[in-house]
Parts: sequence; structure tokens; C-alpha cells
Amino acid sequence: MTNDKRFPVRGAWYALLILFLINTVNFFDRLIIGAVGEPIRREFELSDTSLGLLSTAFTLLYAFVGIPFGRLADRVPRKRILAAGVFVWSVLTFASGFARNFTQIFLLRLGVGVGEASCAPAATSLISDLFPEDKRARAMSIFMLGLPVGIALSFAVSGWVAQEYGWRTAFFVAGFPGLLLAAAALFIREPLRSEAPTVASTTSFSWEPFRHVISSQTMFWLILSGAVHNFSLYALSSFMTPYLMRFHDLDIRDANIIAMLVNGIFTLPGLILGGIAGDLAKRWRTNGGLIVVAAATLLSVPLFYTAIMAEAGNTTVFLLAMGSAFALMYFYYSITYATIADITPRELRGTAMAVYFMAMYLLGGALGPYVVGAMSDHFTRNAALAGGVTELTAAALEPFRGAGLQSAMMIIPVLCIALAIIIFLAARARTRVSD
Repeated sequence: MTNDKRFPVRGAWYALLILFLINTVNFFDRLIIGAVGEPIRREFELSDTSLGLLSTAFTLLYAFVGIPFGRLADRVPRKRILAAGVFVWSVLTFASGFARNFTQIFLLRLGVGVGEASCAPAATSLISDLFPEDKRARAMSIFMLGLPVGIALSFAVSGWVAQEYGWRTAFFVAGFPGLLLAAAALFIREPLRSEAPTVASTTSFSWEPFRHVISSQTMFWLILSGAVHNFSLYALSSFMTPYLMRFHDLDIRDANIIAMLVNGIFTLPGLILGGIAGDLAKRWRTNGGLIVVAAATLLSVPLFYTAIMAEAGNTTVFLLAMGSAFALMYFYYSITYATIADITPRELRGTAMAVYFMAMYLLGGALGPYVVGAMSDHFTRNAALAGGVTELTAAALEPFRGAGLQSAMMIIPVLCIALAIIIFLAARARTRVSD
């Protein structure tokens, strides 16, 4: 039960606004490789495996340092964590524009991941203490609007800047807004926390909070679902613009406009409706929100298949099918995050989200772009050999990269079937716990 005496918290809506803006910049900077990766690949003469690694770089340290940031979010002022984190990742994003080779940009993206790892545990912990349970899913959905808005702006702005001024300038533009938000975060009013039980009260390090989190069967399935969900969407977001440029022969600006519509405009109603549907479904039954997510995920499968198999040049079918599939997949965020907050003691929410995000990004976000990139290289080589190419040089492989990437992306509909099953198992576990 929610202790209503703690609500409303003064400054809650200002805090939510700043958190939304920070999350927007978070995903703007995070997805910039997806927007300008193709000219980077061509300038540095990279394979798709290497291009996937540039997206993976962000998630490698992000996944690991999320755990200590989660513990910090349970102990120290969360606004200070946010301010320091957004400052660090913004400076490193700006510096990425000066990179002269693959290694430099890879290392800088590792650093960006460290800074951005501070955002989710601290922000979701704040929201859980700022808003009561019956409003939490909607507040979380507003915060998570930063995801599609940030991604949409990243594709739209970065694509235009890269077309007009080059990909390096796109990094300079991306890095600046976070410096202002770092200062604004310091003015958030820190809400009071409830008293913590013994499991989180010690000031020395203990594995007990982590054991407590993962002992929940519902959390186990939700953690696994986060990995599969992130694998799919990160792979698609990382390679959507390159796919449109290669297979549908678009320039970087037009390709990023479509990527912006898919990742931003189409996903907004999915994210908003997900929060509303989650709150309404919980009135029907405790696990109603998770059942809605499982159904939406299953409906996305034929849409992903249709988009990927659309004929070359038929960008209308690609846009409508891929955009609708993304909208359905975005039901996941508001409902799942709110469910984790519902089933986790308040003093462990930062830890729970950190464990969840570690799996989400280490097993999902890190593997998705890399695996799809490696598969793309494999299918590209096969297509080139089938086309009679004997010397597999970079120049000889280039005409076959569109077909190779198309074949690699077919893993996504298959994974979405598995994801729907996993979420249903989480819903079933939630019912057993409630009963």
C-alpha cells in the first residue's frame, strides 16, 4: 500500500520535467552512432561488425557501472548523481567529434556509457518517491517519453547536420545541451525516503540486496525480457539508417527522417498508451499490464517481417510496418518499469533497476548491434560469393551490404516471439506471488 501522507511531494513536476529532459539528451547522445554510423564506417573503412561494436561500446561499461550507481541511488542524493553523470557524458560526446580512428571513438563511447549509467537508477528511484503508486506508471511514461523524443531528435538533427556539415559536427551539437541540464538537476528537491529494513541499512558492501532482488521469479523473467527487448530494438536502431541508405538507396538525411519517424513519432502513442493501459489493466488483475505487453509484442512480429521484406525503394511499406511494430514494442517500457517499482521494496528500487539494466544492456544492448553486424558481414560475404566475387575486398563487398544486412535483420521477428513468451511467464509468476 502507498503511504499517501508522503504525497504530493513539493517540486515533483519540476523534477519530472528535468528528468524528462535529461532522459531526452540521454537517448539523443546514445543513438547518435545509429544516425551517423554509415559515414563513420565509410571514412574509417569499417566492417558492420566494427560498426556494431561502436554501438556496443556504450553499453559495455554502462551495464557494469549501473550496479554501483544503483546502490548510490539508494544511499546518496540522487540529483547529485544525475548532475555529475550528465556533465560527464555530454563532455565525452562533444569530444567524439575529434576522433581520428576507430579506437578513439570506441574509447570515448565507453566513457559516455559510464556517464549515462547514472541516469536510469537515480531517475526511476526519484520518480518512485515523488509519485504515489496509482500515478507512478503515468509519471514513468512521461519520463520515458524522453526515449522516443531523444531518439527522434538524434536521427533528425544528427542526420541533417551530418548531411550539411559532416558527422563530426553532429557530435558537437549533441554534446552541448547536457551541460545546461547538469546545472538544472541540482535544483531538484530530493524527496524523503521511507525507512529501510536491515537488508539495505548497512553502510558496508553486501550482496544481500542483490540476492533479494533476483530471488523474485517475476524479476527473473523481467530481467530476461529486458535483455531480449533491448537486443532487438538496439540492433534495429543501430542499423536502420545504414539499411535504408544501402537497401533503399536513400541519402543520410532522408534515411534519418524515416528512422526519426519510426523511433520517435510512431513510438510516442505506444509509450503513452502503454502507461494508460498498464494502469487500467492492473484494475482488471494484478498482472494485467504484463499481459498487455505480451500481446503487443506478439502483434509486432508480422509487422517487423513485413517491414524488413519490403521491396527495395518501397519506403512507405517499411515506414508504416516498422513504425507500427515499434509502437507496439514501446508498450513494454512504462508497464515493465512500473511493475518493477510495484514488486520491489522502496529502499531497493535503485538496486533493482540497476540489476535489470545490467542485464538489459550487457546481454541485450551490447550483443544486439554486434551480433546483427557480424551476421550482416557473414551474409554479405555469402551474397558476394554467390554473385561471382572472388576477391572479398571492402570495395567488392559494398554492393552486397544491403542484402546482407536485410538477411541479418530477420533475427528480430524470431526474437519477438521469444520475448512475448518470456513476458507471459513473468505475468504468470506475478499472479502466483499476488495470490
